[in-house]
Amino acid sequence: MADKPLDIDQKSCKGCGICYSLCPKKAITGDIRGKVVLSAPDLCSRCGICESHCPDYAIFVRREKK
Repeated sequence: MADKPLDIDQKSCKGCGICYSLCPKKAITGDIRGKVVLSAPDLCSRCGICESHCPDYAIFVRREKK
């Protein structure tokens, strides 16, 4: 994957941890404040679980162009 699989809006993230607790590949984690960070972009499968469960709309999956 050459490009970033996710866009993360740090200003919108409140650090609830829902996204990284549900990530099946553990590609995202929380920083010292609990806010989401893409820690392993090569592991991200772009499944969309984080995006669909984020209550703050702070994560957006970059869909691959066909």
